[in-house]
Amino acid sequence: MADPNPTPVATPPAGSQPDRNGYVMTAIAAAIAALHLYLVTFTPISDLRIGALHFASFGFLCALHYSLAPRHARHPLIVALDYAAALLAVACVVYLFVMENALYARSVNFIASDWLFSIACVVLALEFVRRSVGWAIPLMVLAALGYAGGLGQYLPGVFHFPGLSAEVILYRSYFGPDGLFGSLARISYAYVFLFVIFGAFLASSGASDFIVNLARSATGRLRGGPGFVAVAASGMMGSISGSAAANVASTGTVTIPMMKRAGFRPEFAGGLETAASTGGQMMPPIMGAGAFVMANYTQIPYATIIGVALLPALLYLLSVACWIRINLQKYDIADIEDDTPRFLQVLAQGWMHLLPLIVLVGMLAADYTPEMAAVAGIASIVVVSWFTAQPIGPVRAIRTLAEASRTMIPTAVLLISIGIVVNMLGTTGIGNTFGLMIDSWSHGNVLIAIGLIGLVSLVLGMGLPVTASYIILATMAAPALSEMIVHGHLVSAIAGGDVPQQLVTMLQALGVAGADGLGQPMGHAAAATLVDQVPAPMMGQVSDQVLSAGVVTTALLSAHMIIFWLSQDSNVTPPVCIAAFAAAAIAGSRPFRTGFEAWKMAKGLYIIPLLFAFTPFLSGDVGTALAIFGWAAVGLYALAGGMSGYLESRLNIVERVLVLACGIGLLWPMPWYGHAVALVLFAIVFWRSRRRVQPGARAADQPQAGAPAGRRPV
Repeated sequence: MADPNPTPVATPPAGSQPDRNGYVMTAIAAAIAALHLYLVTFTPISDLRIGALHFASFGFLCALHYSLAPRHARHPLIVALDYAAALLAVACVVYLFVMENALYARSVNFIASDWLFSIACVVLALEFVRRSVGWAIPLMVLAALGYAGGLGQYLPGVFHFPGLSAEVILYRSYFGPDGLFGSLARISYAYVFLFVIFGAFLASSGASDFIVNLARSATGRLRGGPGFVAVAASGMMGSISGSAAANVASTGTVTIPMMKRAGFRPEFAGGLETAASTGGQMMPPIMGAGAFVMANYTQIPYATIIGVALLPALLYLLSVACWIRINLQKYDIADIEDDTPRFLQVLAQGWMHLLPLIVLVGMLAADYTPEMAAVAGIASIVVVSWFTAQPIGPVRAIRTLAEASRTMIPTAVLLISIGIVVNMLGTTGIGNTFGLMIDSWSHGNVLIAIGLIGLVSLVLGMGLPVTASYIILATMAAPALSEMIVHGHLVSAIAGGDVPQQLVTMLQALGVAGADGLGQPMGHAAAATLVDQVPAPMMGQVSDQVLSAGVVTTALLSAHMIIFWLSQDSNVTPPVCIAAFAAAAIAGSRPFRTGFEAWKMAKGLYIIPLLFAFTPFLSGDVGTALAIFGWAAVGLYALAGGMSGYLESRLNIVERVLVLACGIGLLWPMPWYGHAVALVLFAIVFWRSRRRVQPGARAADQPQAGAPAGRRPV
C-alpha cells in the first residue's frame, strides 16, 4: 500500500494482481461489498462474527490481489500458495463459527485444532498486512505479542511485565471480543468501508469532475487561480475520499499541471497539492478513519465530532492559501486561467451531485447512525446518477462495488491487525505507563506534552500509516493529555473563584493548604499549587463539582483531535511524506524538495492543535468557535508572512519580528481587545508593505530558467 492513509488510492499498487482473476474476482469483490451493506443494515449476527466475516472477505481478496511474490505472481507455485492463503482465511472464520460455543463449553481450554486455527489466523493477518502495507505493522504486532508473551519480564522498571501464556494471548487475539475481530474491525466494516463505497459511487456518478470544475469556477479567475483551485478542490475531494494520497492522485493530475503552466515551480506545485490534500483528510464528513475511531474511543457522537471539526479544517486550508498569496506577491505571478468555467453554469449542470452529501449530512444531523446515513447516501447517489450523464446501472454498480472492495483491502487488513496491538497495550498496561511518562516528562505542562506527542508521532509516521499512528498514540497518550487539559481548566476555574461551597468545606476538612481562600479570586500559581495538593483519589470528584460535563467532554475530544492532527505529519514531513512523493511523481519534481515545500506550507498541522488545547475551539459553541476562527485566520497569515519575510513586499527585520509577534498574539488565548491590538499592528505593517509595491520590481522577481515567458516561478 503506497498510501499511509486509511483509504488507499484506487489504482492497484505494485504487486497487486487485478487482472489475474478477471470477471470472477470482480463478481466476488462486488458480492463482498453487497454482503457488508446487508450485514451493517440488518445486523443478523453478533459484531464478533461480522468482524470475522470481514477478515475472511478481505483476507481472501488480499491473498489474490497482492501476490506473495509480485515478481513471480504467475508462477504456478506462487499462485497455489496465494489461493491456499485465501482459502485458509475463510477456513479460520468457519472454524470460529463452528467451534466458538464448544470452546466455552470446555471453559476456554484449547485443544489441538484451537491452537492450529488461532495461530494460522494471526499469521495470516500479519502476512496480509505485510503484503498490502509493508513490514512496519507486522513488526509492531510481533513486538506487542512478544512483550505480552514473556519478553517484558526482561525489561526493567515500569516496563517490566511477567508475561501471559500463549493460550491466553491466542484466545484474546482470535476468539476474544477485543482482538482481531473486535472494535477496530467493527470500525472498519461498519464505518470506513461504507464510506469508501459511498465515495466510490460518488466518483462513479461523475461527482469528482464536478467538484474540480466547481473549484475552478469559484477560484480560477483569481490571480494565481490554479493554486487556489488546488486548495478548494482538495478540500472538497478530501471530504469524500478521506485520503491524502488518493486526493493527490485524483485532483493533483489536474491542478499540478495547471499550476506549472501558471509559472509555479514544480516543487512548489507538488508541495502545495500535498499540503492541501492533507487538509482534505481532516475535512468532514469522512476524515479518513479518524472520526470513526475517535467516536469509538471517546463515545462522543460521530455527528458531534464532524460538526466541531469543520472550522479547524477550513482554517488549515486557509493557512495553506496564505502561502499562495505571499508567493504570488513575492514572485509577481499574475496568471489567470483563460478557460475557467462559469460558477453558475457548473452549478446548474451538476448541482444534483450535492444531493447525496445533503442526504448524508442531514441524516447525521437528525441523529441517524453513520451506518444508516452512509447506506442512504449510497442509495441517493444511484437515484441521482440517472439525472446525470453517467447513470449507475447494474453493470456500473457491480464494477463500483468491486472497486470499493479492492480499494478497501489495505485499510481492512490494517485495522484488523492493529486490533492485536491495541489489545496487548490494554492487557499489559503499557499504554497507561506511556501516559504516565508523558505526564512526568512534561511536568504537567500541556504544551510540552503536545511537543513530546508530536515527536513520537513523527517517529511512528516513518513506518506506520496515519490511521495506525493515531490509534497507537490515542491508546497510549490521549487519557494523560485529556487529564492535563482538564487540570488546566480546573486551575483556571479555581483561580477565578468559581467554586461551590460544598467543595470548599470538603477540602478544608481534608486539610488542603489554601482551601480557606477558595471561592475568591486568586493567582494562577496559587490555584495550581492548591490543585496539586488535592489527593489523587479525590481529583475526579473535585473536577465534577467545579467543571461542567461539557468542559470535560471537550477536553477529551481536544486530546484526541490533537493526536489525530499530529498523526497527519507523515504526509508532509520528510523523509516519509508518501503523499508528497505521489505529488512529486505527477509534478516531475524532486521528492524530498517537494516534501519540504509541503511541510513548510502545512505549519497549521502543528499550530491549530494548540487552539484545541488552550481555547474552547471544539466546545460546540458556534459563536465562540467563529471568533477563534477569525482571529486565528489572520494570525496564521501573519505567521506565514513573518516566516517567509514577505507580505505585499519584502519585510525588514523589525517588521518581520513585529509580524511574527502579531501572529502569536492573534493566536494566543486572551481577551478580544488584546487580539484587536495585534490586528491593528498587523494591518499597519501590511499597509506599509503594500505601499512599497512596485509591479515588476520586486526583490524576489528575478528570471529563472525554465519559467514560462513573462512569468516568474514560485
